[in-house]
Amino acid sequence: MMDTTTTLIIILLSIGCVQGVIYGGILLKSTKENAQANRLLATILFFLSYRLLVQILRLFGLGRYDTWYYFMLDFSWIHGPLLYFYLKSHIAPNFKFQKKDLLHFIPFVVQIGFSIFVRLQNLYWEGSRESLSWLGYWGYVVWMNLSTIYFVASILIIIYTIKAQGLMKSTDLKAAISSGNMDWLKRVLMAFKVYFSLVLGILLVDFIFINNARFTSYFYFTQFYYYPFFIGIAGLTYWLGLEGYKRKDFKNLKARISNEELAQLTHIEKELELTMKKNKWFKDPELTLSVLASKMNIKPYLLTKCLNTVKQKKFADYINQLRVEELQLLLQRPENSKFTLLSLAFEAGFNSKSSFNRAVKKHLGISPSELKTSF
Repeated sequence: MMDTTTTLIIILLSIGCVQGVIYGGILLKSTKENAQANRLLATILFFLSYRLLVQILRLFGLGRYDTWYYFMLDFSWIHGPLLYFYLKSHIAPNFKFQKKDLLHFIPFVVQIGFSIFVRLQNLYWEGSRESLSWLGYWGYVVWMNLSTIYFVASILIIIYTIKAQGLMKSTDLKAAISSGNMDWLKRVLMAFKVYFSLVLGILLVDFIFINNARFTSYFYFTQFYYYPFFIGIAGLTYWLGLEGYKRKDFKNLKARISNEELAQLTHIEKELELTMKKNKWFKDPELTLSVLASKMNIKPYLLTKCLNTVKQKKFADYINQLRVEELQLLLQRPENSKFTLLSLAFEAGFNSKSSFNRAVKKHLGISPSELKTSF
C-alpha cells in the first residue's frame, strides 16, 4: 500500500503528464501558420510526458528490472535541440529543416544506442563483475549508478537555450520578429535555462561531496533530489503546454519577406543608428518621418518598414525613446543642474510638456519628477 507522500508525487507527476499529452495532441493537429512550431512543441511535450509516465510506472512497481524495463529508455538528450528549433521556427522566415540540422540530434541517437547496450548487460549478468565485459561493467556503472544521463541532458538544455537566446538577439533575425509580444518565448527559454542550471549545480555537488562517500547507492532510486527533480519537470511541462496552447495561432510575422528585402532593411537599420548617434536629428522638435527619410536619402515607406519590423517600433515611439535617452545624458551633467527639467526636455527635442510626460512614463515607467530626483 502506498504512503501519502508517494500518492502525492504520483498526482503531481500525473498532472504534468496528462497536461502534456492533451496539449501536445491539440498542437499536433494544428494547421495554422505556426504548424511547424506547434508540431515541434507537441514533440517536446510528448517526450516530457513520456519521461513523467516512466517515473509514474516505477512508483507502481513497473519498469525496474522486469519486462517493462527493456522498453523504457530515456530520451532526455533531445529536449535542448527541440527547444532551439521550436524557437527558430517561430522567428525565422520560411524556416525548414535541412540535412545539416540533423547533426544536432546526434546526442539523442547516442543516448538511445548506449541505453540499449547497457540494458542488454542484464542478459549476461550472473551476480558478479566477471560475468560482464569491461565495457559492459563500466558502461553500467557510469550509466546507471551515476547521474550521467541527467548531467549531459542539463548541459545540452543550457547550451541550446543560450543558443536560442542568442538567435533572438541576432540582427539578421530581428526583422522576422513582429511587433507582437514575444516575451513569452523569452520566459520559456529563461525558465529552462535557470531550472537546469540549478539541476546541474545539484548534480555536481552530489557527485563531488555526496556520491563519493556512498558510491554503492543507486542513483535512480535513492538520491534526495530525485523526486523533486521530476516534480519540477511536471511543472515545466504543465506551464509549457499552457503557454504554447494559448499562442498556437500566434502570427509572429507581419509578412513573409525575401532574404534580399531582409538584408536591405537590416542595412537601413544600421545606417539609422549611425546617423542618429552622429547627427542627433531627433533633437529637432519638428522632425517627421518623411523629413528623416529625405535626410537619409531613402523612401519613406522603407523607413517605416524598417522601424516596424527591425526596430519593432512606430516612428514616434522610436524618436521619443532617443529623446528620453538624450535627456538622461543631459541630467547627468553637473552644469545642467541650474536648468529646469522641462527646459532640458525641450533641449532633447520634445515640443510639449504633455508629450514629454507621456514618453518618460512609457519608456522609463516612472514620472518626470521621479526622473529628476534620480539624478
